[in-house]
Amino acid sequence: MSGYARRRLPSAGAVARLVRAPAALTVPGDVLAGAAAAGVRRGPRTVGLAASSVCLYWAGMALNDYADRGLDAVERPERPIPSGEVSPGQALALATGLTAAGIGLAALGGGRAALPTAVSLAGVVWAYDLALKSTPAGPAAMATARGLDVLLGGAGSGRTRAALPAALTVAAHTFAVTVLSRREVSGASRAVPAATLAASGAVTAAAVAYGNRAAPAHRAVSRTLAAAYLSTCGFAQYSAARTPTAASVRRAVGAGIHAMMPLQAALTAAAGSTAVALPVAAALPLARRLARKVSPT
Repeated sequence: MSGYARRRLPSAGAVARLVRAPAALTVPGDVLAGAAAAGVRRGPRTVGLAASSVCLYWAGMALNDYADRGLDAVERPERPIPSGEVSPGQALALATGLTAAGIGLAALGGGRAALPTAVSLAGVVWAYDLALKSTPAGPAAMATARGLDVLLGGAGSGRTRAALPAALTVAAHTFAVTVLSRREVSGASRAVPAATLAASGAVTAAAVAYGNRAAPAHRAVSRTLAAAYLSTCGFAQYSAARTPTAASVRRAVGAGIHAMMPLQAALTAAAGSTAVALPVAAALPLARRLARKVSPT
């Protein structure tokens, strides 16, 4: 082998932990909410854009660990890169390949008109992981990425603007959870999870207001799902506000990530797509179960 040792390929389990694979269940609902708001009919187009969203999410997770490999060696040595299960080069290559796949799938699903949104989303993901994450702009960048993910659902339809209220609602939730996530290792003062809980209440109110335009049946489902969103993240945030240890903050962040699903479902139902909203919400128990094996944070 010319004196060079062949680098062992990482195991499937190591790759799954690197990209937080099960957490991708929280992603397709963004696209579905955006598509419903834009009045896009379900079909291969939406499937392609949802697959694009998942690839870009996984790319961001791999790139996150690549960028944080030095810090993780101290704070989380069990992560795939510091533990030696995945090399930094392999993580970077995976992030690059998944980004290319995500942009390609967006072009296949939404046509050339969807490319600006997909490329913008990919650009924000890379900027967040490599430059913005530890700066004051970090939470806003993450919120922008999630908002663009919702807009991706309507990209190329000519009605993207109709998805803007849903995108802003998801972005607001993301901003609050990202601010809290910065205290996962050190713990927080009570004010941080308390502010996150207040933000979750405001997001719930926004989702309910968004659903007021829907027909009565859709409105009722949307309000029920909005309440499910608040209960999914609110109890853990309240617990963290009472006892803001690193462990309780991590639980609150995990709950915030999973709460994306009932929030997306509430917004989808508010747009008149209850048949799509219910499966999105119903996937929450599976996401929680898988999180016991692969942490979403």
